[in-house]
Amino acid sequence: MSVIIGLLILAVIVIIIILITVNVLGVLFTLLVAGLIGWLADTIIPGSIPYGWLGAIVAGLLGAWIGTALFGHFGPSIAGIAIIPAIIGAIILAFLISLLTWVFGARTT
Repeated sequence: MSVIIGLLILAVIVIIIILITVNVLGVLFTLLVAGLIGWLADTIIPGSIPYGWLGAIVAGLLGAWIGTALFGHFGPSIAGIAIIPAIIGAIILAFLISLLTWVFGARTT
């Protein structure tokens, strides 16, 4: 009887570890896709997004939110991010960042 209880406890622990790993990998994959979308927007718009790859991830996540809010959820979706609206939203965000950097950078010099 104690062997069966031990195996059940072990099975529960293994299932919990698998669920945690899947969730962490999902978050990491979402951040990777957001970073690629932010990088793509950064290469399209002249200038650069501040803070390097971290800024690209934030631009990709915010761009996905902006694009989905403006255009809805359409096109292919990877890691829960609709690619086409996310790219459009990230380009809009990168353009606004570039414009604000140019405007405020011109006043301080």
